[in-house]
Amino acid sequence: MTDAPLVRYEVRDGAAYLTIDSPHNRNAISQRLLTDLRAGIDRAGIDDTVRAVVLTHDGGTFCAGADLKEAAASGAGSDPKSRTLAMIDAMRGVIESPKPVIAQVNGHVRAGGFGLIGSCDFVFAGPESTFAVTETRIGVAPAMVSLVLLPHLPSRVASSLLLTGRKFDAIEAASHGLITAAVDDPEAAVADQLAELRLCSPQGLRETKQILWHDVLASFDERANALGDQSARLFGSPESVEGMTAFLQKRAPSWAEPAAAH
Repeated sequence: MTDAPLVRYEVRDGAAYLTIDSPHNRNAISQRLLTDLRAGIDRAGIDDTVRAVVLTHDGGTFCAGADLKEAAASGAGSDPKSRTLAMIDAMRGVIESPKPVIAQVNGHVRAGGFGLIGSCDFVFAGPESTFAVTETRIGVAPAMVSLVLLPHLPSRVASSLLLTGRKFDAIEAASHGLITAAVDDPEAAVADQLAELRLCSPQGLRETKQILWHDVLASFDERANALGDQSARLFGSPESVEGMTAFLQKRAPSWAEPAAAH
């Protein structure tokens, strides 16, 4: 395995660009990727030349959700809690960053990927983007990502998306408030947003972020540990092992088999 970071860091025109670069698993969330992401967010936070952060990706997938090979190994005997804690830490790092964080998406977002975009201040998604909260389809639940998903969603919409795991496009995502806008050119939309943020003072941005995210961070303090325990328990369960194995083997899980005729 290469030692190159899975999240590249580059500063351009007063913005820190964090590019998720893990093509071998469609930018899936591994502990190493989460560590690299948190390091990049922290680095941008103390860089006085950086006014905002852009979280983007290489390839046709922004984030495929959890690295199921890593998660399946955890279910086989290692402690899955460390992965859940790393996810919580990365999400909180994005939220608590003193710099606004903009997600530039033109690819697929699945499952845990919502924890990343849901923690950002702005999300612009292009025409190649698709979304699905797929945890229920592999025998787990969107436990940790619920911390940043549910504040954006009416309850009936949350039921429709989180219980079914169905796929939807950027236009629908924008209509539900999951993203800022569905756009033809995410790069241009991000450039326009950065231009607006350069008109704002660092102190003003920092203090306003604290106001905007206060209630979500309070929920982190109240619920993150219990949700992390739930996620770890589910990822180690026999049903999730069947779901992840079925996904990796490109077959239907046992519960999705056609019903026998009567």
